[in-house]
Amino acid sequence: MAASQRHLAAIVFTDMVGYTALAQADEGSALEVLARHNRLLRPVFAKHRGREVKTIGDAFLVEFDSALDAANCAIEIQRILHDYNAASPDGWKIRIRIGIHVGDVVETNGDVLGDAVNIASRIEPLAEPEGICVSQQVYDQIQNKVPTPLAKLPVAQLKNIHLPIPVYRFVQPWDRRPLDPTPSEGLPARHLAVLPLTNISADPSDSYFADGLTEELISVLSQVPGLSVIARTSVATYKSQPKSIAQIGSELNVDTVLEGSVRKSGNRLRITLQLIDVSNQQHIWASTYNREVDDVFAVQSDIAERTAESLRLELVKTGRRTAVRPPTENPAAYDAYLRGLVAANSEGLPGLREAFQCFEEATRLDPRFAEAYAAWGNLYVQAAGDSIPMPEVMPRARELAARAIELDPDSSDAHTTLGNIALQFDHNWTRAEAEFERAIELNPSNTIAYRFYGLFLIAQERFDEAKEMFRREIRLDPGGRAGSLLAWADFESGNFDLAIREMEKAVASHPHELGLHNVLGLYAFAAGRLELARREAEQPTTGASDSDLFDHAMLNALVGRPDEAREILRAVAAGEGKSYQARTYLAMLHSALGERERALDLLEQDDRDGEHLLWLWYRGVYFDPIRGDPRFVALLRKNEIPIRPIRGWTPPTDSTG
Repeated sequence: MAASQRHLAAIVFTDMVGYTALAQADEGSALEVLARHNRLLRPVFAKHRGREVKTIGDAFLVEFDSALDAANCAIEIQRILHDYNAASPDGWKIRIRIGIHVGDVVETNGDVLGDAVNIASRIEPLAEPEGICVSQQVYDQIQNKVPTPLAKLPVAQLKNIHLPIPVYRFVQPWDRRPLDPTPSEGLPARHLAVLPLTNISADPSDSYFADGLTEELISVLSQVPGLSVIARTSVATYKSQPKSIAQIGSELNVDTVLEGSVRKSGNRLRITLQLIDVSNQQHIWASTYNREVDDVFAVQSDIAERTAESLRLELVKTGRRTAVRPPTENPAAYDAYLRGLVAANSEGLPGLREAFQCFEEATRLDPRFAEAYAAWGNLYVQAAGDSIPMPEVMPRARELAARAIELDPDSSDAHTTLGNIALQFDHNWTRAEAEFERAIELNPSNTIAYRFYGLFLIAQERFDEAKEMFRREIRLDPGGRAGSLLAWADFESGNFDLAIREMEKAVASHPHELGLHNVLGLYAFAAGRLELARREAEQPTTGASDSDLFDHAMLNALVGRPDEAREILRAVAAGEGKSYQARTYLAMLHSALGERERALDLLEQDDRDGEHLLWLWYRGVYFDPIRGDPRFVALLRKNEIPIRPIRGWTPPTDSTG
C-alpha cells in the first residue's frame, strides 16, 4: 500500500444541478447528459493543470497546485457551459455549481482526504446554478488576479465545520442576481417559492379562494426577515404547467418550496401544506389544517412560524411588529379582499373594475381593514395613466393610502402607493425616494417598490442604482418584466449593444410577444441599426394587445411606414379607440410622424390637466424630433426633470430654454 502524503492543494468540487431528478425521470437521457458533461469538463481540467481525483456520480473532485489555476479553470468551465446551454434544448442543458477551497490534504492511493476537501464540498452548494463560490483562503490568493469580480456572501455555518467560513461568489457576466435582502445575523438569506395552492373544493368557483390565499401566503412569508419570497407572477405559471420540485427550484433559484391544496366547503376549510427542501426533495414539515374560514389567519401565522423555525430564521425583529397578525376579524371582508386580489391579476378593464368593487366592499364591511385600503390604492396608481386618466384616480389613491398608513404605519404596500403618487403625480422626488426606501425596508420582497424605484432612478439618470433595483426585482420575480426594464436602464446609460443583446435574448425566448419585438426595434432605431429596426417593425400583430399595437405603430412611423400610426390617431379622434389613450401617448405618435406642433400641443394639454406621464417617457427616441424645442424643454423644467445631453442632443444653457 502506498504511503500517505500531506501537501497543500486547491480543491475544486463540481456538482450538476437537477441531475438526480432527471435520472429518476429518464435514466437514459440522464446518462447521455452526464457523458456530455464529462466530455466538456475534462479537457478544461487538463488545460489548467488540474488532476482529476475522482468522480462521484455527477460530481467531480479535482486537485490543483495553484488556487489561481483552479479559479481560472472554474471560470472557463462556466463560460463554456453557459454558451453551450444558450444553444441547447432544455433537456440537454448542463448547469453546475462549483466550490473551491485551498488547504492541506492527505493523498492515499490516488485519493485525497482532509479538511480542504470537506470545506470545498460544503462551499459548492452555496453557489448558484452556473455559479462559483470560494473560501476566504482562495479569495486572498486570487483577488485582483482574475477577470471576474467577486462578492462576499453572508457568513455561513457549514455542516460539520466547526467555525464559520467566509465565502465569496464570482459575479458572472450573465449573473443579474442582486445583493440578497438582509439575512438574519450569521445566516445566509433563504429563498422560497409558494406554489399556487390547488383548489380541490367540490365547487370550482371556489378557486378564487385558493388563488387569493396563495397570494396572501406570499405576502405573509415576505415579512419574515431573511426570507426572500418569489413573486406571484413567477409562480403562477406552475398552476397550468406543473413541474418537479427540482425543476422549479432550478428555474426560480430557490432552496425551499411550499406547496399544497385547499378544500372549501361553506365555512369549513381543509388546507394541506408541505415545505420541501429543493436539494433532496424531502419534506421539512407537512401539516393539514381543518379550520373555520375565520381561523385562516391562525393558519397563516402557524405557517410563518414553522417556516421561520425550520429555516432558522427569526420571526420577530427588534422594533417591528410580529410578521403575522389578523388583518381583519370579518370573514366576509376577507373573502371580498381575496376576490379583489385575484381580479386585480386579470387583464383588462373588467378585471380592474371587479377588483375595485371587491376592495370597496372589503373596506365597507371592515372600515379598519388596512391591507384592503393599501391594495385598492396601489391598484389605482398602477392603472393611472394607462387604463384610467391620472387626475381621476390619483387623489382617491392618496386618500386610500393615507387611511392604510393611519391604520397600519408599517404597510409596505401603502408606502409604495405614496411613493408612486409623489413620483408620478406630484413630482416630489425627495418624498418619492423616501417612500420607496421605507416600503423596501418594511418588505424586502416588495417587487412593485423595486420596479417603480428603478423607474424613478432612470428618470433621475441614476442608472447604476436603477439597474440594482431591477436586479433585485429579477431575483424575486424571474418570470416577470424586470429583465426588459434592466435592458432599458442599460440602454439609457448608453450601453446600446448590451441592451439590444438582452432584448434579442428575450425575443428568442418569447418569439410571439409583439411587445418585446417593439422594444428591440425602438432600441435598434435609436442605435442606428435601421435594418434590425425595420425587421422588428414587420412582425405580425395577430392577437396583440392595444398597447402593443400602439408601440408597433410608433415603431413603423419611425422607420418610415406611417399608415398604422395615422389609423390609430384617426380612430382616437373619431371616438373609436378601444381603450384609454393619454394625450402624452398620442404626442409620441405625432412626434414620430414629424408633426411637431401637434405633439407639443398635446403634451402641454396633458400637463395642464394633471396627466403627468412625461417623466417616464421623456428620454424616448420618438421625442427626438422635438427634444430641442423650447416648449419641450420648458415642460421638462416645469416638472423638474433632468435636462442633460441625450443621443447627441445638447440642452440649452440659458435660463429661458
